[in-house]
Amino acid sequence: MSMAVKVRLSAMMFLEFFIWGGWFVTLGSFLAGNLAASGAQIGMAYSTQSWGAIIAPFAIGLIADRYFNAERLLGIIHLVGAVLLYLLARATSFNAFYPYLLGYMILYMPTLALVNSVAFRQMDDPAKHFSKIRLWGTVGWIIAGLVISYLFAWDSAAAKAAGALKNTFLMCSAASLLLGLFSFTLPATPPASVKPKGIGEMLGAEALGLLRDRNFLVFFVASILICIPLAFYYQNANLFLTEIQVANATGKQTIGQMSEVLFMLAVPFFLGRFGMKGTLLLGMAAWAVRYLMFAYGDAHALAWMLLVGIALHGMCYDFFFVSGQIYTDSKAGAQYKSAAQGMITLATYGVGMLIGFWAAGRITDQFAVAGVHDWHSIWIYPAVFAAGVFLLFALSFRNEVVAYKK
Repeated sequence: MSMAVKVRLSAMMFLEFFIWGGWFVTLGSFLAGNLAASGAQIGMAYSTQSWGAIIAPFAIGLIADRYFNAERLLGIIHLVGAVLLYLLARATSFNAFYPYLLGYMILYMPTLALVNSVAFRQMDDPAKHFSKIRLWGTVGWIIAGLVISYLFAWDSAAAKAAGALKNTFLMCSAASLLLGLFSFTLPATPPASVKPKGIGEMLGAEALGLLRDRNFLVFFVASILICIPLAFYYQNANLFLTEIQVANATGKQTIGQMSEVLFMLAVPFFLGRFGMKGTLLLGMAAWAVRYLMFAYGDAHALAWMLLVGIALHGMCYDFFFVSGQIYTDSKAGAQYKSAAQGMITLATYGVGMLIGFWAAGRITDQFAVAGVHDWHSIWIYPAVFAAGVFLLFALSFRNEVVAYKK
C-alpha cells in the first residue's frame, strides 16, 4: 500500500469520526437547551444510533455487498447526510428534529462498515496497517471536541444560552459534504461478491450455535447488559458536565478518546497478565467506578473525580469491547467470524443500548425538577447496574485460555 493511499484512507477515517463526534457528544445538551427536550425525548434521539445499528446489516447486505462500489455508496450517503445535518440545525422543535435524526443515523451507521471495507480492501497486511489508519478516526473525534470547546466555545454557558450548539450540526454538515465529495476519489472498492445474503446471514444468525457454549452465552448476555449503563454516559455526560458548569466540557471529554488510544496498546499486556476473564472484569468494574466518580464529583473541590471518570473511558471500552471482539473471534470458526461479530454488534449497539437509552431517559426525567437534575441520584443507577453485571459475570464466566495476536 503506497503512502498516497495511506494518507487518503487516514483522511477518510478522520472525517468519518469528526462528523460523528462533532454533534453526538453534545446532542443531549443541544436538545435540552435549544429544543427544551425531556429526558425521554433525549433518550429517543440517542436511540436512533441503535436503530441505525439494527438496520445497518440490511443496508450493507442488500446494497453494498452486491450492487455498488463501497467508496461510491459512502460518497452518496455522506452527501445526503450533509443535507440532513443542515436540516437538523434548522429544526425548531423536537418533533421536527427527530425524523431528520432518525433518517440520518439509519444512513450513517452503515458507513462505519463501509469505511472499514474501503480500508481493508487496499491492505495486503490488515493486521499491520489497519490500526494505524483507524487511529485517525479517534483523532478526528478528539479534534471535533477540541474545536467545539476551545476554538469556538459553543458549549460555554453563554453560548449555549444563545443556542450556539446548533452550529455543531452546520460544522458537521460541511465536513459531511467534504467527505462525500472526497469519497469519489478513494480507491475503487467493487462488491466482493454478487452472491445474495439471506436475512439470517445479515443478522449473524449463523453464529447462534456459539450460544450453546456456556461461557460464550454468559459473555453474550453480559455484553447486552453492560450496554445499558453504557448508554447513560453517551446520553448524559455532556449535559451533566455543562449543567454543573464544568468549563470546556466537550473538550475535556476528549480525554476519554485519548485514554482509549493508550489502553488499546495495553490490551495485549492485560490479556497476557490477567487472562480474558480478568481483563473483561476490569472493563466492567471501570464502568461502575466511573459512574461513582460522576455521582460524587463536582466542578470545584472534587473536579479531579470527574476527570478520572472521563479518563476511564479507555479502560471501559477497550478492556470489555475490544477484548470481547478478540474473544468472539477466537470462539467462532473461520466460516462464522464475520457472522459472530455481526451478532455481537447487533446485540450490544442495537438491543443493549436501545434499552439503555430508554432507561436513561426515564431515570433522568425522574430526577429533574424545573430543568435542574439531581445528578448524584441519576449516576447511582448505572453504577449499581454495572456492579451487578460485574458480579454476574464474575460468578458465571469460567476463565479460559484464548489465543490472540499481540
